[in-house]
Amino acid sequence: MTTSGSRAAHRPSRRQWVIEAATDLFATQPPDEVTVADIAARAEMTSAAVYYHFSSKDQVLVEGMRVFAAALGDQLESLTGAHAPGSGIGSEVTALLAWLAEHRSAATVFFVSSAGMSQEAEVLRHGIRTRLLEELVRLVRKEYEPVTDAEAAVTGLALLALLENAAISQISGDDVYRALGHRAFTKEVDRLAERIAGAAGDA
Repeated sequence: MTTSGSRAAHRPSRRQWVIEAATDLFATQPPDEVTVADIAARAEMTSAAVYYHFSSKDQVLVEGMRVFAAALGDQLESLTGAHAPGSGIGSEVTALLAWLAEHRSAATVFFVSSAGMSQEAEVLRHGIRTRLLEELVRLVRKEYEPVTDAEAAVTGLALLALLENAAISQISGDDVYRALGHRAFTKEVDRLAERIAGAAGDA
């Protein structure tokens, strides 16, 4: 007979608690310095409970990245789907930046802390880049149809580079971000996105 305690261990929320606790730690400390015991303490459970759900801290890291990557892709897909042609692309790019700011810990782990940590993490990063690029190309087509395949692809790639670099700048609070301040930084990203996308519209 299954006890109530063992049923509780199967609850999805407990697995999510582990991911969230680990993400908070990985966002503020080098992942290789975080231990399973640290994650367990942050999640207010035992190390054995963490191991019940994950075989290692690396698996927790990758699963957290996977969850974040899926949510990031879904967010851009939603923004693209709701985009009104003629309204400009900059607002969608800055809306995604705002979403990243709301998910700062997970974004920090995905874009900064986990860089070079493992092959699996890099495969995940490559996968989400591909999905984001596809969505950005779709956004360019929606805004500037008709455009050639080459124009849409190059413009989408340039927008992706802008998004990634702006995200890292915002997350890390680098010199550029601090010098401009959040409002001016966002305004400049919006303006640059419009200039990049406008090249496709003018072609």
